[in-house]
Amino acid sequence: MILVDTSVWIDFLRGGDSSEAGALAAAIETGDDVCICGLILTEILQGIREESQYRRARRLLDVLVYLPASREVHVLAASIYRAARARGETIRNTVDCVIAACAIAHRVPLLQRDRDFEKIAAVSKLGLAQA
Repeated sequence: MILVDTSVWIDFLRGGDSSEAGALAAAIETGDDVCICGLILTEILQGIREESQYRRARRLLDVLVYLPASREVHVLAASIYRAARARGETIRNTVDCVIAACAIAHRVPLLQRDRDFEKIAAVSKLGLAQA
């Protein structure tokens, strides 16, 4: 089971050939449990301009395991941000902290293509999936 970040989904949906998009394609093909959370779902769907592509993405995303984000997840996200800041690291996007906290809370590794997650992993229990 893996949580897949928006950065990987965008590359995958655009037909990219990154190792992360390949790992996602392989996970889908083999029937592995691929997870999504609300913020990732929102980020993916808000960026799609064409209605037909939107409908295609919705069908694909609707069958994924959905990981909810509780109050504790949001508190953990703030703690992650604060821990990074205390180390002199800046997390560019608070959403990344929430996504990481969701992965940690549900004990699933995160497949991603965003350097902020490496900073987050260094100050938290975030596991990063290998592509």
